[in-house]
Amino acid sequence: MKRQIETAASTLTIASDRQKRNRSACSVALVRPDSPVSLDRISQLNAEFEQSYESRFVLQSELTRSLVSFQANKRRPAYRWFKYKEAFSAGLIEFLLNKYGVTSGLLLDPFAGIGTAMFAASAIGIRAEGIELLPIGRAVIATKRLIEEEITPADIARIAWWSAERPWEKSPDTYPITELRITRGAYPPATADAMGRYLSAIQKENDRVRRVLLFALLCVLEAISYTRKDGQYLRWDHRSGRCQGKKPFDKGNIAGFTEAICGKLTEILADLGGRELPENLFAQANGPSDVVLHEGSCLDVLPGLATETYDCIFTSPPYCNRYDYTRTYALELAVLGVDEAGLLKLRQDMLSCTVENRAKNVVAMNPRWQSAIDAADEQPLLQSILTYLDEQRRIGALNNSGIARMVRGYFYEMACIIAECARVLRRGAPLIMVNDNVRYAGASISVDIILSEVARRLGFHVESILVLPNGKGNSSQQMGVHGREALRKCVYIWRRK
Repeated sequence: MKRQIETAASTLTIASDRQKRNRSACSVALVRPDSPVSLDRISQLNAEFEQSYESRFVLQSELTRSLVSFQANKRRPAYRWFKYKEAFSAGLIEFLLNKYGVTSGLLLDPFAGIGTAMFAASAIGIRAEGIELLPIGRAVIATKRLIEEEITPADIARIAWWSAERPWEKSPDTYPITELRITRGAYPPATADAMGRYLSAIQKENDRVRRVLLFALLCVLEAISYTRKDGQYLRWDHRSGRCQGKKPFDKGNIAGFTEAICGKLTEILADLGGRELPENLFAQANGPSDVVLHEGSCLDVLPGLATETYDCIFTSPPYCNRYDYTRTYALELAVLGVDEAGLLKLRQDMLSCTVENRAKNVVAMNPRWQSAIDAADEQPLLQSILTYLDEQRRIGALNNSGIARMVRGYFYEMACIIAECARVLRRGAPLIMVNDNVRYAGASISVDIILSEVARRLGFHVESILVLPNGKGNSSQQMGVHGREALRKCVYIWRRK
């Protein structure tokens, strides 16, 4: 394998020494190649790496698309409350932790989302910590912890009263609803009025009840709005007056406020066992200290965690697919009080996975990451792809000029995160990561191989890459121009050396 990779590296000039120094100072500096890199050259390099990884690719029939997504959570108490489509299922965590013998110790999820990995690990007796940047993920985690650890039978009875009596319908007072430019006019007028009266009425409740009632509202915002979450943005129903594109979009039924909020409160109460506190909402209650959340970007938080502390990392970072969480969850962020400046800051602080991310100078953020930058600089498949995308940007062949910058930022920032993960893991401990491969301008990007190669340089042994039986498709633009090509959806298994 080493000989094959060295042969691949020798056939590609990555950059001059001066260019390498510039990229080390700022990970997103553009490469100016002596000659363009062709798709054939990328395919050749990719084939060489795939051959060297052949023994590590393991087709795992148990990993269905439902299991490696939110779909399998839809029928599970507590996990089903908030529809976070980007999450993996609790069943996936349980399956993989059992498969790799992780039954105790301390688990970390650097991209915690709504805390699925943390709660599923805690339920089987593993202490868990997570890092999450977005306020919506933090709100979901905090509410689930509150329900698990603090809520009383009297609080549950009060929530049941709200579902039955609907006090907001009698309230003359209203509470202002925060709007962002991208959420303006998101609700039918009657719904917006009911939301304002609901938000006003919940202010009179104790903190625990108020937080659960606010959480229930966050869970139904998409259902009662003119919008639907659609990958890179919110898609607007034609009834909103903001319909985008030539073909009007019809969302179908838009739930009324009372119908939606009472339905959600009923679901939460059912999972809580009616008016009695459940003994094991997440299968096993281990205690308040067993689920700990660090708030912020993992690029900021990870360097502050202690070395060789964690017995497992289980995570799924944002994919390199232009998915903008600040847009798709804009309704929820607005209700949580995020303003325009806060939205822009969240977007920039995220891992570079959207074309609106500006370049981050990661070495200036942490000089210790120079080794991670070097690992990315010297990865030939990555550099061939970056050179190709830069050339496509230069000639105007990308459908968004920010794609080249985004892809570069994604891999360099992920290299820094991988370096920190290697530092905080105990020796021999596994890192389990769910991720997708992507495709831009006809270039299939083997995210699994590139990140695994970087991980090898930074202290990991690549044990295996579990491949789902069915690959995922491409965007319609990619298929229209470059043809259909199934892309691997994988779970990486690395071990700290």
